Amino acid sequence: MDHEFLALERELAVFLRRARASSGEMAREVHPELEPAAYGLLVRLEAAGRQRATELAAYFGVGKATMSRQLHSLENLGLVAREPDPADGRAWLVHLTDDGLARFRSVRDARRGRYVRKLADWDRAEVAELARLLHQLNARAES
Repeated sequence: MDHEFLALERELAVFLRRARASSGEMAREVHPELEPAAYGLLVRLEAAGRQRATELAAYFGVGKATMSRQLHSLENLGLVAREPDPADGRAWLVHLTDDGLARFRSVRDARRGRYVRKLADWDRAEVAELARLLHQLNARAES
């Protein structure tokens, strides 16, 4: 096996383990009762805006029941709300509440601040190159 791919696999495993732990911490910072898996829903809703539960389920590759349970939990915590879809009265759109958006952005901004501090000695071009390569990896994973 190529040593480059072995090194890549090892580094991605460390990165993913740390990302999961970080996601749990950020979820608790948003709300002490927020499940780590549901944090990604806040990320998606902030980035994409109002979404149907079925769109969210498809995006995350989970079933409707799993998505319904997570959204119900977020609703109970006051982080998301539902409203009728004007394009289809039978469907609902999910969106971040004002409180959910404020809490999410506060945690996200703190996380970005940590990235800036940890990578302060990196050249900006290196940071941009890392972002470009990760984007390329993510794009290939989705196709």
